[in-house]
Amino acid sequence: MGTETLLKQVPIEDFVAGLRKFSEAAFSGTEQILRFLEQTPVAPDTLERFLTWDRQHYTRNLIDKTPLYELMAICWDIGQISSVHNHRDQNCWMAVPIGRLLVENYRVLAQELDKGSCQLAAADTVEMNATHPCAVDPKEPVHRVLNPREFNQRAVSLHVYSRPFDSCVVYSPEQGTCGEITLRYNTEYGKKN
Repeated sequence: MGTETLLKQVPIEDFVAGLRKFSEAAFSGTEQILRFLEQTPVAPDTLERFLTWDRQHYTRNLIDKTPLYELMAICWDIGQISSVHNHRDQNCWMAVPIGRLLVENYRVLAQELDKGSCQLAAADTVEMNATHPCAVDPKEPVHRVLNPREFNQRAVSLHVYSRPFDSCVVYSPEQGTCGEITLRYNTEYGKKN
């Protein structure tokens, strides 16, 4: 029996209270917050009021926001995939209390944002599930998240970003293009926008 099966799931309110105790320095690297996600799995039933679903696109649901971080629940229907994107030089940690997801990481070989051009190479793919959260590599932060059809279940990921941000760069590896987009929440603190 692995140690992950011995960890007690906590309500989302306790998770938020724990996250709020971290100093600014903890959000500069990735180790402390990743360890917190590994040791503090969230009880799925306590997320219910934050979850909204859309058959066309994953949803971004704000749970908590401070000057140091924002915490979001992202709801993934079967087959949904994010664009390949970055996080504006912010750190990101992801946990999956419901279902499982894949993270495909990319290396940026060339990028000229003002010209809208880029060249990417696939790096690796990581599976996230209830016992395996992950941190985005700050040196190679470009990635996309997928809920493959073969997983055949909805998924929810919790994302912690080291500073709130409202735009990011999206990439098309196939076309060699990139551009900036504005990000929006579908819900904030359990209320629809």
